[in-house]
Amino acid sequence: MAVIHRTTLSPTKLELLAPWLPTRPWYAGSASPVLDRSGGFRLDDPQGEVGIEFMVVTDTSGAEPVAYFVPLTYRGAPLAGAEDALVGTTEHGVLGKRWVYDGGHDPVLAERLFALLDGRAEPQAQSETDTPDPTITHSRTGGPIGSAVATATDGPEGTDLSVTGATLRLNRVLHPAGDGDPLPEGATGHVSGPWRTPEEAEVRGAFAVLRTA
Repeated sequence: MAVIHRTTLSPTKLELLAPWLPTRPWYAGSASPVLDRSGGFRLDDPQGEVGIEFMVVTDTSGAEPVAYFVPLTYRGAPLAGAEDALVGTTEHGVLGKRWVYDGGHDPVLAERLFALLDGRAEPQAQSETDTPDPTITHSRTGGPIGSAVATATDGPEGTDLSVTGATLRLNRVLHPAGDGDPLPEGATGHVSGPWRTPEEAEVRGAFAVLRTA
C-alpha cells in the first residue's frame, strides 16, 4: 500500500514536466507549456518500492487547452538502463531524493497496468492513502495477460506497451468521450477515467486501449 505524504517536492512535479513534455514525440503543444493538474489515479507496487501515479495534466499555453496522460514512477535509486525515460530528480520532504521516470518505460508500472486489466490490481485515489478510486473503470475480454515484461515504444499517437499477443496503447493526448461510447474497432479492453477542464467541468475518456492478436 502506497502512503501519501503531505510534504514538499522540490522541484514540483509540474516543474519537472514543463521542460520534459516538449521532448516527447506525442506532445502537440508549444515549447513552453503552462500546466495544471487535472486528474489521475495511482496503483500500488506490491513490493512497496516504487511509487506509481497516472497524472492528467492540462497545457493551456496554446490556442486550446490540451490534456495529457502522464504515467510516472518514483524511485529511491536510478533504474538501470532507463536513462532515456528519466523525467528528472526531486527532493521529497520525507523520502529524500527521488528519481522520477516516464512510467510507460518502467517495467513495474507496465506490469501493474496489465494487472489492473486482469483484475489483479485496484485503482487507488491519487491523493489519499489506502482509498480505492471507483471513478477509474476498466474492462477486457479474453484470458489473462499475465506478468510478461512489456516493450514500450513512443510514437506520435501515444505509447505502446507490447507483450506476447497484446498491445496496450497509452493515449497520451486525451479526448473526452461519453461512458457509453464504443471502444475503437479491434479493441479488447480499456482503462478510462475522469479529468477536469480549465473551466472545472468533469469529462471522461480512455486513458489506455488494449488490442490482442
